[in-house]
Amino acid sequence: MAHEYATLAALRRRVGSETADTSRDDDLTSALAAATRGIDMATGRRFWLDDTPTARVYRTAGRVVREPDGDLLLVDDIGDVAGLVVETGSGSAWSPLTGYETQPDNALADGKPVTGLLRSGSWGFGTARVRVTARFGWPAIPDDIVEAALIQATRLYKRKDSPEGIIGSAEWGVRNLSRRDPDVWALIEPYILPGFG
Repeated sequence: MAHEYATLAALRRRVGSETADTSRDDDLTSALAAATRGIDMATGRRFWLDDTPTARVYRTAGRVVREPDGDLLLVDDIGDVAGLVVETGSGSAWSPLTGYETQPDNALADGKPVTGLLRSGSWGFGTARVRVTARFGWPAIPDDIVEAALIQATRLYKRKDSPEGIIGSAEWGVRNLSRRDPDVWALIEPYILPGFG
C-alpha cells in the first residue's frame, strides 16, 4: 500500500540495524506495514492524505448534528480543502451546494483534519444524500502516530524471537508479552474515533 507512518530507515535505526544492511528489509517492511494498518484499524481513521480529490457519498441519517448555528454534517477526515466540492442528489443527478463552512474552525491550520460541514440550513433528512469530493486523510502524519508505528513495528519485528508470546532475559527472567503495548495505546488513544478501540 506504501502509506506507512514511518520510514524504513527510521525502523532500521530503531532495531539497531546498520544503514547499509538490507538483509532484514523485507521483514522490517512487513512489520511497518502491519503496524500502520493496525493503527488505522484501532483508531478508525487513516493518517495519510489522498493524492487527488475523491468523491464519497454520505446519507444524512445519523450523520447530522444540530448545532446552535446550523446543522453539522459529519464527514470522514478531510486533510486538504483544495478542490472541495459538496453536492446533493443521487445516482447521476447531483447539484452543487454552497453556504457551508468547514469544521472545526482552523483545523487545517492546526494540522488537524476537517471533520464536519456546517450549514445554516438543513442538509435534508432520511434518505437525503450528500456527495463530498475532497482529499481525504490528515494534512500530515502526527508525530504521535509516527512514534506509535515505530514502537509497534519494532515489537512486531522482534516477535519472531518470541513465537509463543513469551520473552526471556537473564536479568528479568521469563514473562508473557502483554496483549497491547501501553505506550502505543497511550500515543494513539487521543486519535480514536468514537465507537472504535
